Amino acid sequence: MQRFIHILFWFILVSCNKNITTVPAVPVTPPPAGSERIVNVFTAVQLKEALLNALPGDEIIMADGVYKGKFVIEAAVSGTAAKPILLRGSRNVILDAENINTGYVLYLQASYWKLKGVTLTNGLKGIMADGARYCVIDSIKVHMIGEEGIHLRKFSSQNIIQRTEVTNVGLKTPDYGEGIYIGSAKSNWATYTNGLPDNCDSNKVLNNKIGPAITAECIDVKEGTTGGLISGNNFDATGITGANSGDSWMDVKGNNYLIENNTGFNPGGSIFKDGYQVHVAYPGWGNNNVFRNNICAVNASGYGFNIQLSGSNGTTTGNKVYSNNSVTGATSGVANIPLSN
Repeated sequence: MQRFIHILFWFILVSCNKNITTVPAVPVTPPPAGSERIVNVFTAVQLKEALLNALPGDEIIMADGVYKGKFVIEAAVSGTAAKPILLRGSRNVILDAENINTGYVLYLQASYWKLKGVTLTNGLKGIMADGARYCVIDSIKVHMIGEEGIHLRKFSSQNIIQRTEVTNVGLKTPDYGEGIYIGSAKSNWATYTNGLPDNCDSNKVLNNKIGPAITAECIDVKEGTTGGLISGNNFDATGITGANSGDSWMDVKGNNYLIENNTGFNPGGSIFKDGYQVHVAYPGWGNNNVFRNNICAVNASGYGFNIQLSGSNGTTTGNKVYSNNSVTGATSGVANIPLSN
């Protein structure tokens, strides 16, 4: 009898299933080409978690709002050449470290990241990059910072900073209020690079707006760095203090830089001296840099281009200033070296 009941139950079940319509699965929209995951964040806690757990190809999208705290991208959380990691938001995404006296708003230690569109504020430094390679910093705003706005340090190479705005930096320490700082001074190599030259090489600084209210140089290129491109930028010297000899738009102490198609403006005043300067801060550095097609409204007592020829650290060689640079308001002249055609 029990066996008969089991057979009857099976027969009824099979008969009923013939009338059941299968419900299709909900379609899942795949992420954009090149992305593994889309990660949406709305809070500082979510953002820190996303940065900690990012995978190659991820796209991290920040909703508009204020994200309070200091944010870190660790070296172990890198993308790849084929699958970089994208962190993006609008200028209404504000990373706020809440204190211009200490810490970095964003500490970038990884490679193959793209940072796009957001605003960074209220930290001792805006972006600090240590050991970062093949990263892109694009269309961000950095302002209200205690010292330098963006600093590439500890062998950070092959990076691009583009379409970015840096203003109101050096609020705590005017001596260190550079807009963009590439490398490390020789006096800091023992601390950051085990005494080796800080080879932050082949970085590109393109089409950025740097100033006003930059207390030191708009861009400082340190000894130990080689082969960068600085092009298409707009420099405003309004607010330069002259602290720590910061009296020009750029101070170049590296080798083999191409500086072209930039526009510099100085509103006047006795603190600003030269448009561009080259110094030999350490033997073998400050050489073979090229300046061409720059527009320089100097409005000061110095030169458009002042190339240090010799000093206590040796001599500079191979620097060229081309005649297609436009210089106005430089009392001492276009350059202190013969122009190249």
